[in-house]
Amino acid sequence: MSSSAPFDLIAAARMSMVEHGFEPDYPPQAKQELAELQAHPPQPPAGITDLRHLLWSSIDNDTSRDLDQIEYAETLPDGAMRVLIGIADVDAYVPKGSAIDKHAGIETVTVYTGAKNFSMLPDQLSTGLTSLLEDQDRMCVVTEFTLDKNACETESCVASSRIYPALVNNKAQLAYSSVGAWLDGKADPPPKMAASKELQAQLQLQNEIAQRLRLERFRHGALNIETGEVLATIEGNEIRLDSDHKDSATELIEDFMIAANGVVARTLQEHRISSIRRVVRTPERWDRIVAVADGLGYKLPATPDSKALNEFLLQRKKDDPDHFPDLSLTIVKLLGPGEYVLERPGDPPQGHFGLAVEDYTHSTAPNRRYADLVTQRLLKAMIAGQPSPYSDDELAAIAQNCTTKAAAERKVEREMQKRIAAVAMHSRIGERFRAIVTGVTPKGTFVRTITPHVDGMLIRGQHGVDVGDRLQVQLVRTDPQRGYIDFVRA
Repeated sequence: MSSSAPFDLIAAARMSMVEHGFEPDYPPQAKQELAELQAHPPQPPAGITDLRHLLWSSIDNDTSRDLDQIEYAETLPDGAMRVLIGIADVDAYVPKGSAIDKHAGIETVTVYTGAKNFSMLPDQLSTGLTSLLEDQDRMCVVTEFTLDKNACETESCVASSRIYPALVNNKAQLAYSSVGAWLDGKADPPPKMAASKELQAQLQLQNEIAQRLRLERFRHGALNIETGEVLATIEGNEIRLDSDHKDSATELIEDFMIAANGVVARTLQEHRISSIRRVVRTPERWDRIVAVADGLGYKLPATPDSKALNEFLLQRKKDDPDHFPDLSLTIVKLLGPGEYVLERPGDPPQGHFGLAVEDYTHSTAPNRRYADLVTQRLLKAMIAGQPSPYSDDELAAIAQNCTTKAAAERKVEREMQKRIAAVAMHSRIGERFRAIVTGVTPKGTFVRTITPHVDGMLIRGQHGVDVGDRLQVQLVRTDPQRGYIDFVRA
């Protein structure tokens, strides 16, 4: 579905960024540092492990240029499987306390608005010098782990692990859509893979390992969620509304990153280093989750239980796959957002309810998340035998700011998705749609249409509905400037 954009959506995105506390323009000193980095980029230190000979590859969105991670896997002589995940060494270019770092610490995240990306780091770094682009030698921090060769007997499936700096070279920059279609048996391999049997074998091995990691997480209660989110984007003068969906490629990367983040969290814990953790607390609206399940003929325990919840989700996916994204969206809304917290040595782990893991931090995207850059500095200091570069008070303040900005990021992206969608939906005023209630707040009742997935407000007929209810709605108004899409109950 497409429509011509009637007003300046990029200007609207910038306005939204500023309104929600972001500073989209880099200060002069940061620009000076960038010019110096471009003229004299940092060189790899002497003695760094050289892994450029390995068949590294990356999988990301078709248009992504800010590549944070690359992957490689191998089967060892004893039958065990080893995974290496290379994370871009952003700290080598953006040292703590630099002007670029201070600006990144304010922003904390790259915001993808659909109209324009507002990068945490200058694009010349995040999509250039610090991006793991194809055929470019890059410095990395490698998280390496070996799976138990017999079975996943531990909570994490990981038998051993280590973290170290290395020099790498991305041999194949791949895209989710084409790799996923191939792994799922729906399409031929993309050209780069068709030309290399070795690369095909590499991705098949990675997929096999990812499936083992995923099954183990599900066994411990990780949630199988598929919300079918719609991504509204501008391509030239056209607007596209595309449903986001999981496939084997997206799940592969997700599983590898969750495993790597777990290794990092446990490593910092074992070395008694304070760190920033990403947690999703036990859901406060568990009673409503129980009610939703009850309405579908399924009994959940009265106290929060992620394993029981996932068994319910798996059953519903089997029984009613068409409506599973609607149910997933309801559960996500009722679980609530995650947050960043300080974890000191000896603190009881707070865990991540949705992932069913106790040890979880963010470490795999330092080009686009500040918490990951901070974690990278903690790791590099640990590897070098140096004291932590951050005090507990600094980490607590950074965690709080990252949580605040993550909430602001969601607001900006939601506003812009609605603005772009309002433009695309303007010609469909008067039409009726199936919808699901996604929010009931003092500000109003919100719904998402099923096809296409578009969020809006229910301005009439909202009495007595709650999150998860399904109903028929009619589109009555769009206001692209304000991002309003208004429905009435049909």
